[in-house]
Amino acid sequence: MNSFTYNEKEFMLNGKPFKVISGAMHYFRIVPEYWLDRLTKLKACGFNTVETYIPWNLHERAEGKFDFTGILDLERYITLAEGLGLNLIIRPGPYICAEHDFGGLPSWLLNYEHLSLRSRDEVFISKLRPYLHRVFEIIKPHLITNGGRVIMLQIENEYGSYGDDKVYLNKVKDIYLESGMNCCLFTSDGSDKLMLSGGTIDGILSVANFGSHPDENFNKLKEFRPKEPTMCGEFWCGWFDHWYEEHHVRTAEETVKDLESMLKRGASFNFYMFHGGTNFGFHNGANHTDTLYQPTITSYDYSSPLSESGDMTDTYFAVRDIIEKYMGKAPDLKVENSKKAAYGRLYPLYQADLFDNLENISKAVSSAAPLTMEELGGDFGYIYYKTEIEGGIDNRELILNELHDRALIFVNGEKKGVKERTRRDDKVLLNENCGEKCTVEILLENMGRVNYGDRLFDKKGILKGVRVGYRHHFGFINRYLSMDNLENLSFKPVENKLQFENPLFLKYSLVINEAPADTFIELKNFTKGFVTVNGFNIGRYYNTAGPQKTLYIPAPLLRSGENEIIVFESDGAKDGYIDLLDRPILG
Repeated sequence: MNSFTYNEKEFMLNGKPFKVISGAMHYFRIVPEYWLDRLTKLKACGFNTVETYIPWNLHERAEGKFDFTGILDLERYITLAEGLGLNLIIRPGPYICAEHDFGGLPSWLLNYEHLSLRSRDEVFISKLRPYLHRVFEIIKPHLITNGGRVIMLQIENEYGSYGDDKVYLNKVKDIYLESGMNCCLFTSDGSDKLMLSGGTIDGILSVANFGSHPDENFNKLKEFRPKEPTMCGEFWCGWFDHWYEEHHVRTAEETVKDLESMLKRGASFNFYMFHGGTNFGFHNGANHTDTLYQPTITSYDYSSPLSESGDMTDTYFAVRDIIEKYMGKAPDLKVENSKKAAYGRLYPLYQADLFDNLENISKAVSSAAPLTMEELGGDFGYIYYKTEIEGGIDNRELILNELHDRALIFVNGEKKGVKERTRRDDKVLLNENCGEKCTVEILLENMGRVNYGDRLFDKKGILKGVRVGYRHHFGFINRYLSMDNLENLSFKPVENKLQFENPLFLKYSLVINEAPADTFIELKNFTKGFVTVNGFNIGRYYNTAGPQKTLYIPAPLLRSGENEIIVFESDGAKDGYIDLLDRPILG
């Protein structure tokens, strides 16, 4: 039987000393047609292992309904890696962080009253168990002990940064063991003593996560676990971006300096990220400081050795050279950057007003107070609220109590303001005479659930009601807008100048006469929204916040002939044209 074990100095693969040279690439952030390309480039760079998280929130969007198809086809991803002779490290969670919505936890958990996340809470454990059992059905045949190439499985993720419930960690471990996951199990945490003491389990390998000062961090880990080999579970070779911030860039020189320190020491490591990819759809997460909510952008480029579009960067070649110096020459595999195309400027052919199409894409639900997205059975996207307020109002402010996350407010069909969680709070005043009524419509966007820290319990919507001055208001129509399927929209031809009084869908036609190439869509005159390409949501844009100014369109999403691009603009644009470039603009 094949084996992957360790002693106090090193890992052993089938009884022989082995260094784990791993790179993180998340299958759910890469279109499946490019999985083989990215994995081949990993191996050609001298890596022997690929690591991936598994996002519970995508595989079980509705409780009890699992999806492992298309971009979520975990089995296919594992098989492709094995076919290249790569080993795998898999991190099923249940929590993954990963700058992913809710840290990979499914939003339907938030409907369970008094649920204690990531703890021994029996309700949480009862929801977790079926998910892990389903995932392990896929992974088990690929364990190294069963003839496959999965050498390591992580239990939870950076738990010491969150809690100290060892009963919980052991319950998760027990689910692994009862499912026959008889390979090398491990936990990963920062090298701080508080993190290591909170997130580790007796008898289970511990690895440390960091982005610099390898010797200092490894010494702390070795002091904590002297009889285990040294491994960096996440070597942060770059960083992620939030809206409103600068784009993070790390030089090849900085990365290689720390990499060489680890190789000199004889340590194993996992590059986070080797290839970041894209937060497609509405799947990005968010951070939250004491005062500031910080949603993550669509690009997950991460300043990685492979760029968001899979191009080999200066860092890629510098990393390959230093690995060759210490580990020998990498396999000579054919790898190349993808073809890029600037398809030029497109003008919209059709438009559809969101408010005119609500019946086509949503269902109305009546309630006293505004409902949350979770109460409406939704996970990602938007909520539309509508209500009527009777007069006898003398210039009083409309107040949305505990807004998560961004609201556009319309009064009698006219846009009156925008409120954005911790960032913006336009004052909207109502002034209606007795006997009059005003109609208030609110379009609320879920900008990403918090994925790290003590604010994970992050429902979306207007959480604590609406007031007019000090008076609470009741009586709402709620509509959940997933935006998953836009086929039922009723479009009209664009005539003369576009009118942006209301949120608007714009439809474009891109004709490609040859084999499609990667491209990047720039929406320089637009404000905020998202884009679909042939029905696939490539992600959000937010031009006024930055830093990201283009969205990546992988070639496999396009086809020879006519392609449909739909832009949803919530806030209004100066002009309706879009440009398709052959390069990204990430800030």
